[in-house]
Amino acid sequence: MARQQYQQQTRLLAGEAQRESIIRLIQNLPADAERPLEIVIRERQRKRKLDQNALYHAGPLKDISEQAWFAGQQFSAVALHHLFKQEFLPEDGTPEADPANGLVRDGYCKWLGTIDGGRHLVGSTTMLTVRGFSQFLEQVHAFGGAHGVEFTAPPAKEYQP
Repeated sequence: MARQQYQQQTRLLAGEAQRESIIRLIQNLPADAERPLEIVIRERQRKRKLDQNALYHAGPLKDISEQAWFAGQQFSAVALHHLFKQEFLPEDGTPEADPANGLVRDGYCKWLGTIDGGRHLVGSTTMLTVRGFSQFLEQVHAFGGAHGVEFTAPPAKEYQP
């Protein structure tokens, strides 16, 4: 008789109680040569911090939307944020988009295909780790600097983990 599909679980190991729970779990897992289970152990990826996000919106994103001009017009923070995601989020299929490299979290995806063969941006900064969001912010600062923006808040060090 075939076993039921196993539901994915994530466990954090932060102390002895969790260690004992994980050991009991592993001891009770079904061994199945035809449908083996995969066990992955790695350091937990830290999500980007909310203060990083707040500083981004109140700092460089606001500064760029208020100071930068493109072909005689200014763009809203929403439009610029969309542009920055297109330009600076890691591209699918690259080493930077592999969660093992520490820039993005599991499940990260930048683009989805459309019916007409195009692609639609679905990537989000919420899928970046602390390190990934810091890198994103460095690129935003470089973009703003290249367009003559004088930032009101200090860059980079404010965003470090």
